[in-house]
Amino acid sequence: MAPKADFPPVRACLFDMDGLLLDTEDIYTACYNIILQKYGRPNLPWSLKAQLQGRPGPQASQLFHAWAQLPLSNEEFAAEQAALQRDNFPSTQPLPGVVQLLEDLGRTRWWDLQQKATNNGDSSENQTQKPKRVHIALATSSNSTNFAIKTSHLSDLFSVFPSPHRVLGDDPRIQAGRGKPLPDIYLLALATINAALPPSESPITPQECLVFEDSVPGVEAGRRAGMRVIWCPHPKLKELYVGQEDAILAGRMGAAGEGIDEHQLGQPGDGWGQYLETLEAFPYERYGIVVPSKEVDKDEKMQETASG
Repeated sequence: MAPKADFPPVRACLFDMDGLLLDTEDIYTACYNIILQKYGRPNLPWSLKAQLQGRPGPQASQLFHAWAQLPLSNEEFAAEQAALQRDNFPSTQPLPGVVQLLEDLGRTRWWDLQQKATNNGDSSENQTQKPKRVHIALATSSNSTNFAIKTSHLSDLFSVFPSPHRVLGDDPRIQAGRGKPLPDIYLLALATINAALPPSESPITPQECLVFEDSVPGVEAGRRAGMRVIWCPHPKLKELYVGQEDAILAGRMGAAGEGIDEHQLGQPGDGWGQYLETLEAFPYERYGIVVPSKEVDKDEKMQETASG
């Protein structure tokens, strides 16, 4: 399926990490429940977990402790939780379809190489209509410590995200209190891409971006940023929101409150959001993305630009 006439081809893909790229959500839940059971509290319900997903640590912690009422200080809970996470996060693995999707998007840099080889100063409309590289960035609420724990054993997978295009939850460029569901993290991720574009390439607009999210606050952040969104949630989260999918994809669940960047929010069924059960067999044509054949990986120039 080709992209709708009123949407330009996607030029940048911006990815959440937990529960979207990595199978960490059940690990998070297990760590919470171990501590809750230790102090005689019930297991973490999905109704609360849905509110914690995607949010920066301080905001998620405030929501959790208001519900849990544990006989611990926030600092004591954080220490117990961190110890459990250090034991369990190093075993996390990519979710279905993630490896192939990132490989495919990384391979689109071939189009840059081809254009440089054949352009010869041609700036005609014919050139602008040729397949384009899709730039990628990471935008995760995980802080730098947790990011390292979760990804150190997956360095090859995350090598597709150059360091300047990794925006983490404790990035000092994001103002305190402006994490997801507010749009700042995705706007910053786009800014890191635009800052690295060559002079010959026009800046990428939010409408040319595709955000990949599993959480409801994350989808809202993408929509508030004026971007198109893929929602690929945990099955339990999907069950919780049966019948509300269109409102979620429009960013209309109100996670950020009223009066904040609302001009960017959509309407149910506006085509800016899509639900996917998994990232397997991703519909590239719908978004105007052209992935070259795997044969181009053998090109010496591709290997020289593998980190570009």
